Amino acid sequence: MKKRRIKKQVYVVGVILLLVIVLSIFVIRYFIYRGTNEYKLKKLGYTMEEISIIEKLESDEIHQILAMEYNQIIPKLLKEKYFMIQNLDRYIAYQQKENDKDLTHVVSIVNVNADYAYYDKDVVVETKTNLKNEYLILVNKFHYLNQDYAPDDIVAVRNWYAYGDNEIREEVYEKFIEMYNDAAKEDLKLIITSSYRDYAFQDELWNRYANTSGEEWADSVSARPGYSEHQTGLSLDIVTDGEGGSMDTFDQTDEFKWLSKNAHKYGFILRYPKDKEDITGYSYEPWHYRYVGIETATKVHDLGITYDEYYAYYQNEIEE
Repeated sequence: MKKRRIKKQVYVVGVILLLVIVLSIFVIRYFIYRGTNEYKLKKLGYTMEEISIIEKLESDEIHQILAMEYNQIIPKLLKEKYFMIQNLDRYIAYQQKENDKDLTHVVSIVNVNADYAYYDKDVVVETKTNLKNEYLILVNKFHYLNQDYAPDDIVAVRNWYAYGDNEIREEVYEKFIEMYNDAAKEDLKLIITSSYRDYAFQDELWNRYANTSGEEWADSVSARPGYSEHQTGLSLDIVTDGEGGSMDTFDQTDEFKWLSKNAHKYGFILRYPKDKEDITGYSYEPWHYRYVGIETATKVHDLGITYDEYYAYYQNEIEE
């Protein structure tokens, strides 16, 4: 009888010890779980589906989100192809201000700084010209060239290829001639109407527009001095002869259709596409082509984005 009582006591003690161990494990795991990002994100209000998206970020990026209040827009932003974590606060602010815009558009606008006013003195920076690939420099309404900047390989363009006197960088000229010759095989004619412009030329041009029609209109059709791509020696304004000689009607020509399909094969991109005005800062210019080299031009063409968007997203690779 005594042995049975001892066994029962041992059994009870064992059960109690087991319960204590199980409970301890549960408590320990619970406190460990309380320190996880999943728990913290849940406490903020995120669903498991949203958490699975957020947890794909780096640790410091997740902590950035943990420091913010719950926002259902954040997981949706993370799914955007060109999302950049450093722009998160600005995406949210711009989306709240322009809540009729889809998130893809929001991301594009913020990435290229177009959520700021053009030429904002607190935002504009002198563009980097000492890139590994010198043909990839960015010039727009937030990146300017010093007034003394001038390429050292500018060459004259033969009148055979252009209207009036034109100059352009040597490699750009060579690639244009290749493009010109291949287009000619299909009875198409490409003509340069404008090319390299130095700072002084652009200064005179922009001020003439501004004095005639006001600064706002001038900014919509022309760059301020120092902010023009033509100063890089990498941009060409292209038209054709006959009825296609007008810039405004160039996109109705067979030459334009050919360029749309083939320009990237020679290293050129349409710099200011249609329906991208709020990203590029300029009205649609079917005549304005920018040389960036075949590899980059092909990427920009295939991705279907502007060069501003491409540079913003791949900036680290371009500037390394």
